[in-house]
Amino acid sequence: QVQLVESGGGLVQPGGSLRLSCAASGSISSIYVMGWSRQAPGKQRELVASIINGGSTNSADSVKGRFTISRDNAKNTGYLQMNSLKPEDTAVYYCNVEALTHSGIYGNYWGQGTQVTVSS
Repeated sequence: QVQLVESGGGLVQPGGSLRLSCAASGSISSIYVMGWSRQAPGKQRELVASIINGGSTNSADSVKGRFTISRDNAKNTGYLQMNSLKPEDTAVYYCNVEALTHSGIYGNYWGQGTQVTVSS
């Protein structure tokens, strides 16, 4: 199994920055994709950014130029650097990974979420 623990959320003023972390642990053979999604109250969960094993990234138009996704393969940890935050970025942010376990199971695993609130 794979466990994900997110950290780094909190309350920040508009224009501020936060850095989210997602630490993966368990019987991990390889992580192919790491991603961050968010869900605001009353809205559907949306993909914010993702990064594949080779380092290529993808991000939503709403965060381009403000958010940067990265990963440390040696630590099985992913990061989401969020700059120039806006009130509309307020949401619960979820980390997910597509990973292969040592027992040969390929799956999509999700963290418990971390709250990000952007407000003055």
